[in-house]
Amino acid sequence: MFSRYKKSSDAAAPARPPVAAPIASNDPAPRTSATEARPGIQRRMAPVQPPKPSAEAIAQDKEKKRKDRLMELKVALHKELLENLNLAALESASEASLKSEIASITAEALENMSVALNKDDRVTLNQELYDEVMGLGPLEPLLKDDTVNDILVNGPKRIFIERAGKLVLTDITFKDERHLLRIIDKIVSAVGRRVDESNPYVDARLADGSRFNAMVPPVAVDGSLVSIRKFKKEKLAVGDLVKFGAFTEEMAAYLQAAVSCRLNVIVSGGTGSGKTTTLNALSSFIDNTERVLTIEDTAELQLQQIHVGRMESRPANVEGKGAVTQRDCLRNALRMRPDRIIVGETRGEEVIDMLQAMNTGHDGSMTTIHANSARDAVSRLENMIAMAGIEMPLKAVRSQIASAVNLIVQASRLQDGSRRMTSITEVTGMEGEVISMQEIFRYERLGLAPDGKIIGRFNASGVRSHYSERFRQWGYDLPSSIYEPLI
Repeated sequence: MFSRYKKSSDAAAPARPPVAAPIASNDPAPRTSATEARPGIQRRMAPVQPPKPSAEAIAQDKEKKRKDRLMELKVALHKELLENLNLAALESASEASLKSEIASITAEALENMSVALNKDDRVTLNQELYDEVMGLGPLEPLLKDDTVNDILVNGPKRIFIERAGKLVLTDITFKDERHLLRIIDKIVSAVGRRVDESNPYVDARLADGSRFNAMVPPVAVDGSLVSIRKFKKEKLAVGDLVKFGAFTEEMAAYLQAAVSCRLNVIVSGGTGSGKTTTLNALSSFIDNTERVLTIEDTAELQLQQIHVGRMESRPANVEGKGAVTQRDCLRNALRMRPDRIIVGETRGEEVIDMLQAMNTGHDGSMTTIHANSARDAVSRLENMIAMAGIEMPLKAVRSQIASAVNLIVQASRLQDGSRRMTSITEVTGMEGEVISMQEIFRYERLGLAPDGKIIGRFNASGVRSHYSERFRQWGYDLPSSIYEPLI
């Protein structure tokens, strides 16, 4: 009856799930109370009637029961599909033919189970079964939703998403912990990784480029933890960020001059503040005649130049061998004649090679770093050099940083979920043993709107750029008006 995607008929037919028999009650007949036995005695107070549930509560309970029923059917039918589908033929199957095959198997299985579903529930069930077989199960609709930025799973029953900068609890759930672990194993095995009790955490990349991280029990106490940072299909240009209010046109003109004139730039900020998005936008100012090499732990950068070489670090294998760190990639990149080197995120000992690259003819290099302000970013660079085990006097470390880094762009995610470029700061040199810096632009918070939105404005500090003469020599003679503060 089925097409070529079904196993041959000699496979053993699955047993029909047994129907549970009604449970007989062994409780004795209820005894008559003393009040009922003596009709002459009556209670003065009428029995309190329990409050009737609202229509909304009834609807929610009905919807919950419907979803629970569909979940139980999906688990049973998924086993049926695994036993009937020819999994080896799925790779060459088209989506339409596979969905048709799943619908046929599901219809026969429901008929054998004497289960009747309406059209909407049947369509939903068929789609969820297709996602189980070919996709990532309950996570598949969230991955297809372009408005979702992050997917955060706290155990099988609590799945959060980030939409427009705000975290929201969804009504999507897994059947149980085994269901969640099966989806995690499906993801990591596709990229040659493994996750179990001996190796309870993993970092990987999905087929669409999204960043995936998981931690399983016993390290994860209340169920497996999963975080997915979705890959942006649309490349946001500088004009898009200006339109969204991330920064102003004057700041964009200044950044264009800074990147084009090959200043070394660090983009700092917290998690989810938009560092990678900002770095992607800044890279659009790089000329197509330059050779750019990118180094990342998880490839997220979307550079728009034609001469780009991309590298990605690799963790150790099961035997603890074969690891390739960002520092290994960075050292090798220096031998590949780069004009610029872009490191996705600097978080460890690779900071030494990054600063040396900035100081040895690779002007215009860029990287990101986790920090809350420009001054904190410099302190973090110092701490990472110390953690790398390099024995250097503090003044020599700061002199190395001051000569390597020219510009620090601070990105922040505000409390209302919006992302703003809150500061652009120049590193101007050393004054004694202190790195001297000057802020060119800043974001000023003015208040809070009744709907919770932050009211603010971008403003210049009134300080002229330390690199104004360099801008002029490269053909970017910015007007002095962009440095004038608003009244």
